[in-house]
Amino acid sequence: MEQLEATILGTVFRNPENGWSVVTVRSGRSELTVVGSLPELSPGEQAVFSGEWIEHRTYGRQFGCKACELKVPTTLLGIERYLGSGLIHGVGPSTATLIVEVFGEDTLTILSEHPERLTEVKGIGKKRAAMIAESFLEQQSARRAMVFLQSYGISPALAVKISKFYGDRTPEIVREDPYRLCDDLEGVGFKTADRIGLSLGIPPESDSRIRCAMKYILRDAASASGHVYLPEKELCASAASLLQVPSDLCFQALRGLLISGALKGESDGEEDADNRRIYLPFYWRAEQEVALRLRELMTAIRPDKYAGAVRAISAFEKRRSITFSPTQRQAIRSALENGVFVITGGPGTGKTTIINCILELLSPDNETVLCAPTGRAAKRMTEATGTEARTIHRLLEYGGDEGVFSRNEDNPIEADCVIADETSMIDLPLMRALLRAIEPGTRLILVGDADQLPSVGAGNILGDILDSGEVPCIRLTEIYRQSGQSRIVLNAHLINSGKMPVLNEKGGDFFFERKPSVTEAARSIAALVTRRLPAYLGYPEDRLFTLSVRNIQVLAPARKGECGVNSLNLLLQEALNPPAPDKPQLNWGESLYRLGDKVIQTRNDYKIPWRKLGPGGEEGAGIFNGDVGFITAVDPESHSLTVLFDEDKEVVYESGDLEYLEQAYCLSVHKAQGSEFPVIVMPVTGGSPMLLTRNLLYTALTRAKSLVVLVGTEEVIRRMVENDHVVRRYTTLSRRLVETRALAEQYPD
Repeated sequence: MEQLEATILGTVFRNPENGWSVVTVRSGRSELTVVGSLPELSPGEQAVFSGEWIEHRTYGRQFGCKACELKVPTTLLGIERYLGSGLIHGVGPSTATLIVEVFGEDTLTILSEHPERLTEVKGIGKKRAAMIAESFLEQQSARRAMVFLQSYGISPALAVKISKFYGDRTPEIVREDPYRLCDDLEGVGFKTADRIGLSLGIPPESDSRIRCAMKYILRDAASASGHVYLPEKELCASAASLLQVPSDLCFQALRGLLISGALKGESDGEEDADNRRIYLPFYWRAEQEVALRLRELMTAIRPDKYAGAVRAISAFEKRRSITFSPTQRQAIRSALENGVFVITGGPGTGKTTIINCILELLSPDNETVLCAPTGRAAKRMTEATGTEARTIHRLLEYGGDEGVFSRNEDNPIEADCVIADETSMIDLPLMRALLRAIEPGTRLILVGDADQLPSVGAGNILGDILDSGEVPCIRLTEIYRQSGQSRIVLNAHLINSGKMPVLNEKGGDFFFERKPSVTEAARSIAALVTRRLPAYLGYPEDRLFTLSVRNIQVLAPARKGECGVNSLNLLLQEALNPPAPDKPQLNWGESLYRLGDKVIQTRNDYKIPWRKLGPGGEEGAGIFNGDVGFITAVDPESHSLTVLFDEDKEVVYESGDLEYLEQAYCLSVHKAQGSEFPVIVMPVTGGSPMLLTRNLLYTALTRAKSLVVLVGTEEVIRRMVENDHVVRRYTTLSRRLVETRALAEQYPD
């Protein structure tokens, strides 16, 4: 890295949340711009910036700072500018001049060691002197914390976050136990804490290091693989491998974690006592609560015949000119007669028509609310039923701090029936929040496709409920959509049953383009999205970009590789939205955001504010994992951009918020769950057997409404169809549902 030693002239912009700043400095005779996450800097201060020069297309040459070492001002002018910059409460330019006139070059020493002497300055009494001294010391401690943390390789943005949390005790706390950072602060991973710990000389075999690693492994297993727990032996083996320590030390540390309650352990008896299930307490409690609340909802409404159901269903059939199968009729009746009911089935099996019939039979005497886990899924549900569907977060009236919903057991949803679609996407924490807000006596109907990929988050809600056999359910298997005319639907069911899809049927909606090499496949995908498909679909030239980006979605099984999400996004951004003088853009890390780009939120952000366009100007907070939008404004000067979600929800992203925003020209199949697009294009070019699975291919194809194009080789398609391996998730909701039946039988009231 290069170094730049300079004197601070002023701060053009600063984001107080993450420290991102644009600062003007003087180095020699040159006036320069430094950008990066920095401590608060005052005119007159000297600093050594480490980083690299970057060329900004609008603002020219800038120094991108990765680390900053502050130097105490030594000249009288520098000290005066520093004190009078406004960073120290109670000191303005005129007061700074008076203080420097009295104490000269000893001014900073007086402030830090003998602040009571400030009363020697005209106009400063004891109260004001104490305020000035406190503010000065606070700022100095914050800066020392920043310098201390950056010396261990912590990024400036994270250093700001840590020092704000611990305040002036930051160095002391971090030296004592750097591993507590993982528990106290979101965004601090084990590897960061471990780098500090080893640098401080903490022994590799220390108990605190091993305990922290175990909690990290469990958190990572939940977020990356959806596991609710890990078997004891697997957890200890993973910890021993990560830390390069003997496994017996890991078992010993685990015992301490279990005794303290930091982790929870369960086994099925003496024979299984040496390989317990190990949970983070949050997930252990969440699974138990979901099982108990489902049982409570089931028992609150005793299964009973729905009066007049046969006649009402027949009347619906006559009005809609349709005929339900016996299985569909049974699904409708059972949904009306049980406290909790599950309807599962693939595309074209009539799930939406069944929901419409249930809605009509329940109204007007019952208040029914519809919900889905994502904005796109809720929108699809609204369009299909004609009844407003909301995201689960919106239904639960999220607001305030992270994880807090206004609707809960003390303030339940006002409804007689709740219908939740795309249930396979609902993870364990969200299901718990939803059930907390449903009052016993309210019907709950869960709808979803059990053959799709499970939720991105921890848990396997729909799969576990079905596997338990405890919740009334029905599986729809017959295809009814358009009498089975859609080749997309037919091929999805062929794939799901382990058979090869029919490729390139004349006049169909399912196409395959053979490209033996990955490079050829990537080029073909770019050509399909930018030219060939828009021409085939008859998009007008003046709307080609808008229609292509909104209607044609590329999905990829993997993130890495030439046909992975990351590479295809770069390729498609350049092809669909190339740079132009009227398109401002913003560099952030390794990402480049340009006006018009299609982007996706990759993590729940409960605090980021939004406002709705149009009359009313409704405001709220929260953008969630999987939400897709378009960049409508870019402000390189303030390092911010504006994204429009759901065609009317506007969000301003400051630099620190950009960490969880990615390009969305190509999405992973997991991220596309719950969404539906007119056209899907997908590479089938090889990769890990763990990714190239039948249910991933099935999930991808069922995202398409009108057209599917696969690009690659028949052999890869065949391998995916034959690979029915489903990566096991360690969950115990199914077991807990069985256990709650015994409790309900023992305590019927």
